Amino acid sequence: MRQIIAIGGGGFGREIKDLKIERYIVEQCRNENPNICFIPTATGDDQGYIDNFYKAFDSLNCKTSHINFFKRTINLEDHIKDQDIFFIGGGNTKSMLAVWRDWGLDKLLYNAYKKGAILSGVSAGAICWFEQGITDSWKEHQAIIPCLGFVKGICCPHYDEEPERIPFVKKILEGNEIDECIAIEGFCALHLIDDLPAYSVSFGNGNNCFLVNRKKSIIEHNKLKNIEEIQL
Repeated sequence: MRQIIAIGGGGFGREIKDLKIERYIVEQCRNENPNICFIPTATGDDQGYIDNFYKAFDSLNCKTSHINFFKRTINLEDHIKDQDIFFIGGGNTKSMLAVWRDWGLDKLLYNAYKKGAILSGVSAGAICWFEQGITDSWKEHQAIIPCLGFVKGICCPHYDEEPERIPFVKKILEGNEIDECIAIEGFCALHLIDDLPAYSVSFGNGNNCFLVNRKKSIIEHNKLKNIEEIQL
């Protein structure tokens, strides 16, 4: 079974609190003490972010590790093959993907995914798995960028959290730049199983995921097909 858990915003990167979504991720793994690897490339391997990862997932009985790309880098192939779960941090998606492709991490993660490793992450770590993502990697504007294409679709995180997100999605729909977009609100995750959306997992106050499209002049927000809503 292939699994991706794409988080729209929130979690240990902001504060270590109840760890609802982190616990949910760990519970999807068959191993009681899973190996979980944090990849904080999108923040340039920010040490505070790394420290929070260890505090969060050590408390959940995981065997934790992380990968640096801005210090000396470990043997990626050997390390990747031993992991049950990957968690990808938020930050600059464009820069993150460029580094990954240069090191060949994109191919290693795809092979791990096909073999059953759980892929998870927030913001940049959520949209990277899709064909395209909506990102604020540029300071001045939002943009659509090509991502890894492990699963189909265009994904936008932080849909209700960042004021520029909804107007940008509306603009690109009205300009026929895209036909539709998966929007994930903050404190919500989209859990895909075998490449398809299966669960909308809210760890906030009823936050949700939507399929956003345009019919005539109306922007519509509909629930994804065949999806179950979970409130943690």
